[in-house]
Amino acid sequence: MASPKWVAWALLFGLLSSVLMSSSSSPDPAGFLQRAKESEFSDWMVGIRRRIHENPELGYEEFETSELVRRELDAMGIAYKHPIAVTGVSGFVGTGKPPFVALRADMDALPMQESVEWEHKSKVPGKMHGCGHDAHVAMLLGAAKILQECRDELQGTVVLLFQPAEEGGGGAQKMIEAGAVENVDAIFGFHVTHELPIGVVASRPGPIMAGSGFFEAVISGKGGHGALPQETIDPILAASNVVVSLQHLISREADPLDSQVVTVAKFQGGGLFNVIPNSVTIGGTFRALSKESFSQLKQRIEEVIVAQASVQRCNATTDFLDRKHPFYPTTVNSKDLHEHFQKVAEEMLGSNSVIERQPVMGGEDFAFFAAAVPRAYYYFVGIKNDSRGPQYPVHSPYFAINEEALPYGAALHASLAVRYLSENRSSSPSNANVHDEL
Repeated sequence: MASPKWVAWALLFGLLSSVLMSSSSSPDPAGFLQRAKESEFSDWMVGIRRRIHENPELGYEEFETSELVRRELDAMGIAYKHPIAVTGVSGFVGTGKPPFVALRADMDALPMQESVEWEHKSKVPGKMHGCGHDAHVAMLLGAAKILQECRDELQGTVVLLFQPAEEGGGGAQKMIEAGAVENVDAIFGFHVTHELPIGVVASRPGPIMAGSGFFEAVISGKGGHGALPQETIDPILAASNVVVSLQHLISREADPLDSQVVTVAKFQGGGLFNVIPNSVTIGGTFRALSKESFSQLKQRIEEVIVAQASVQRCNATTDFLDRKHPFYPTTVNSKDLHEHFQKVAEEMLGSNSVIERQPVMGGEDFAFFAAAVPRAYYYFVGIKNDSRGPQYPVHSPYFAINEEALPYGAALHASLAVRYLSENRSSSPSNANVHDEL
């Protein structure tokens, strides 16, 4: 019979072994954040972000950005596939076997002139990283570095998606068509926001970003002298009535609890003060938080434009521009992954720094991934710092990234992936196909 002393030692040894096994299979989000905040690590991400910012590239033109990503992956010893969807890159860290979890960052810039005067201002006239995608790439590369450092502990495979053409080009859909998310069980995406302080993240289950599309209409009448309107068919009057009537779709046809938007942001017609033009072109965007509402809104926009123009004796044609700018579906977050996100983020940042955000009417082509992968989740990373003066929103020529936020995005992205693999390693079928790239 064993003595009480040996029994006590055996119990203690078993407890220590259990703790060690638990710690080896479960990542430490706070530790990942501490690693990402180390000066050498953080400075490396800042350098990447600034190089990308100085050389912004539009959708499907991200050749230098893609090359930079591949150089960094090569330096880390991470395997990847390129090109995907023209300039996209798909990297792989882990066992090369299921489960597969993906992390995504978009790479493209905007066709706008930067108005922020600083050392690393855009060097390309008329192009700017005004939506933070330069920071997204730096954060995903930071996550890749963390993942590669703990690759021997990964219980599956992390797929790193560096995506082109988020800004209206449907780059996510093209990556899906190229097989980038084949066998992927879950995917995470993020976006920086000036609305949240540094160290705070936010999201929600269910719809988080709206489905979105564009429209353009040409309203044709009969031009003539402004002093003789009775001899004309005035398309400006018709177009003005169209704009007003389109707003009634929201105020009088949409459920007030079902968020929808119609915005006419383009109105072009005529060039002289005393001449009524032959035609007017209007254009805008429409958005909704459900597939059904989006489809209904599209139908009614065309009906209203044609019918209201005809009331003023004009003809109208409508183009939804979906060949050049594909409709973006609603981005819907998995409820299971919301619980996962909350748990991991709270471990890293504390419960007060993880908040629920209401849906926003901006569109996001991460929605294509959400529709193609069994579970998807999209969240926001705060970059606000009141000590730095006014904070400008994305798509503003004065938008600026607070680079102190980079470690938070990198560490959280990595933590979400590692924890997902550790908690789902037994749920993936053992006979699932391994990616050909691996």
